[in-house]
Amino acid sequence: MKLLAAFFLSLAGLLGSVLAQAEASALEALQATLRPIEQMQGAFSQRQYAADGSLAGESSGRFRLLRPGYFAWEITSPDSQLIIADPDYLWQYDRDLETVTRRPVDDSQALSPLQVLGGDADALSQHYAVARDERGRFLLLPRAAEAGFQSLALDISGELFRGMEVLDNLGQRVVIEFADVRFGGELSPADFDFAPPPEADLFYHDGE
Repeated sequence: MKLLAAFFLSLAGLLGSVLAQAEASALEALQATLRPIEQMQGAFSQRQYAADGSLAGESSGRFRLLRPGYFAWEITSPDSQLIIADPDYLWQYDRDLETVTRRPVDDSQALSPLQVLGGDADALSQHYAVARDERGRFLLLPRAAEAGFQSLALDISGELFRGMEVLDNLGQRVVIEFADVRFGGELSPADFDFAPPPEADLFYHDGE
């Protein structure tokens, strides 16, 4: 019995070591992919599925990022929304409802899957455990207990950024496909400046 127990302890230690090595390898591969990217922009299409697998909604728009710390995600159809981040704040502007929400990046960076591509590649390990899924995608699992999603899968092959898939805490999935992705351009921090329109209702969560 003692030999059997020792065998299982040894096996558990070996599996733990293999998993740790696999996670380190996936993290290093993702960091190596993201580090050279200074800016990126393109179009996206997005489908949201309910927990039962039924299609709950579709949208499309454009995105742009300037690393590290600047990101804009603009939905243009069927409604009109803008999510934009700089190193200090994450803004969400719903043009149809005329509402603006602002949160400090420190409070939201680990929780927002939209900021992964635009964030600091070397800081990924602070917020996520990184692995590869059965499709070869990078699978990011939030370390923070209060994260708003269970997992984020990035579909990247070399310089080809195909898309991402988010599974939230309610079992809903958001599948995003990228198109017309460009890595060049003349983006600057000024392109991510945001001033709330005077007619919008403001909701600032700076004390959270």
